[in-house]
Formats: sequence, structure tokens, C-alpha cells
Amino acid sequence: MTEAMYYVLLALMRPNHGYQLMHAIAEVSHGRVNMGPGTLYGVLSRMQKDGLISLAENDGRRKTYKITTDGEQALRVEYGRLKALIEDSRILEEGEGNG
Repeated sequence: MTEAMYYVLLALMRPNHGYQLMHAIAEVSHGRVNMGPGTLYGVLSRMQKDGLISLAENDGRRKTYKITTDGEQALRVEYGRLKALIEDSRILEEGEGNG
């Protein structure tokens, strides 16, 4: 899963439309990830095809997306993988100061 996909799923724990989603991603990533409209809509399209998100509402002017059960499961699996990476990296902290 790409970083962009991870943050889109994380931001979609609450349904959002595109513009709100760009701001929510910047917020949950503490400003590290700023996604432009082209990137965002490409990711949304791919994730919708993969069944990770769905259209919650389309009023003709804006589309509101929500995470699906499969999307939430994928997010939890990725979270576990990232957490394991951090745990595996503890050796770096143990090795500090050993020059």
C-alpha cells in the first residue's frame, strides 16, 4: 500500500469529499503529505475499483467517499505491518551510543 493510499483510508474514517479530503490528509499526516487534486482523484479512482472505498453521496457537484469494510481491514493490516517495521527497528535505538 502506498503512503497516499494509507492516508486516504485514514482520512476516510469519516466520509469526505475531495476538497475536504485534501485538508484531512494534510491534517492527519501533520502536514507531511499534501496531495494535489490530480494525485488524489487518481488514488480515489483506483481505490474505488479495488473496493477499498465507495461513493457515499454524489450530489452532482461533489462526490463524498467513505471507507468500506475491506478498506478498513486493509488499513488495519497496513498499520500492523508499519508497527512491525518500527518494532524491528528497535535495534537502532539499542545500538545508539555503541559508536
